[in-house]
Amino acid sequence: MIRRRTLLSAAAALPLRSAYGQSSHTIRIGVLTDLNGPNSASNGPGSVIATQLAAEDFMATHPGIKVEVLSADYQSKPDLAVSVARDWFDRQGVDIVSNINNSAAALAIANLVKEKDKVALFTSPASSALTGSACGPNHVHWTHDTWAAGKVTGGALVAQGGASWYFVAADYAFGHQLATDTAGFVAEAGGKVLGTVFTPFPETTDFSSFLVQASSSGAKVIGLANSGIDTVNCVKQAHEFGLTAKGTQLAALLMMLPDLHGEGWRPRRDCSCLKHSIGT
Repeated sequence: MIRRRTLLSAAAALPLRSAYGQSSHTIRIGVLTDLNGPNSASNGPGSVIATQLAAEDFMATHPGIKVEVLSADYQSKPDLAVSVARDWFDRQGVDIVSNINNSAAALAIANLVKEKDKVALFTSPASSALTGSACGPNHVHWTHDTWAAGKVTGGALVAQGGASWYFVAADYAFGHQLATDTAGFVAEAGGKVLGTVFTPFPETTDFSSFLVQASSSGAKVIGLANSGIDTVNCVKQAHEFGLTAKGTQLAALLMMLPDLHGEGWRPRRDCSCLKHSIGT
């Protein structure tokens, strides 16, 4: 988990500006996030509040610097994310954009901050391309990524007998990269990928036909290359169709604690129940 104070570590090194009528000791951070969409539970309002708290902490220990926080909901649309960020940079004197939980939007923002010589702090998008093919000098990718998620889950399940896979993947940069990275580790471990079905994002809420297609392949493991409420819906609908009762394993490749809560999981006081509860 990212510490609040650390969010501003890059900001302190920025050249302080007097443009746009601001004080020469003002840093402006724009939080681009998903306030109401599929990933709002693990991002959204919480990301905005965390940034505001980080700004307060930073100013308490750096009284000569003022930090202002803006926020916007880009509705999981990369073009809207770029439009908002461009306006922030050109008209509102924003120095840094942060969060940007959608990988397609983050890849677009990575190009924009390089063009504008600004900074992006990616604290949620997961595509491994951000530190691979799309790596650049103006952004930091400081979070989980699809390479790590695919490696720890893909290889482990093959070793436990999950030798055949079928992916249900969100049809955008994140889902494609997560399915690709995981498939590579499945193959490396001696497993086989039988196919992938891509689901429209973010408009899909009924995954039943995609799950049935995956189950009909005969795969031992259905890899869920999605996140947030989409993962929650897939798990619930797979249970409703009795897919797990037939011996099919579900591999939620990127699942956050709010997603577990969305499925109805609640921890007991004894923390040793965590492993058992997730496994069931």
